[in-house]
Amino acid sequence: MASALQDYTRITNPIDLTEQIASVNDWPFERSTDDELSLVIAGTWSDYHVSLNWHNDLESLHVACAFDLKVPYTRIAEVYRLLAQINEQLWFGHFDLWAHEGTLLYRHSLMLHGADPTPSQCEALLHAALDACERYYQAFQFCVWAGKRAEDAMATAMFDTEGQA
Repeated sequence: MASALQDYTRITNPIDLTEQIASVNDWPFERSTDDELSLVIAGTWSDYHVSLNWHNDLESLHVACAFDLKVPYTRIAEVYRLLAQINEQLWFGHFDLWAHEGTLLYRHSLMLHGADPTPSQCEALLHAALDACERYYQAFQFCVWAGKRAEDAMATAMFDTEGQA
């Protein structure tokens, strides 16, 4: 199927925008190529290692956000159960487990299909990743470190407190 936009040239690289967002927020970053940016963002529970990649052929900006919580082989099955429960709750993106490394990460993409990205779109992509990691970090921690069942770990993550003690 031929596109009316086949001669379209993108004016703005979304990685340029996310680099500016990182600078404004004082987030340490490394730009390894024109199409890749790595950030480290301090969260409440962990430092989040964020990788943003621009895929020109797909016209999409991909974010992967990992945290320092390795899943031992003995907990993989239960973590998969927890992942399924968490992913059912998410409207955007999903969590994955890279079992061979024991790494948990959140992933999402912004498909632009010919449109130029806006700073607010790039910020929203980053915030969706960080919010999901902050929201569910403790559930993963309870499942991995405390040996809790997925259902119990999920119940803990869904418990919202009101006010302050």
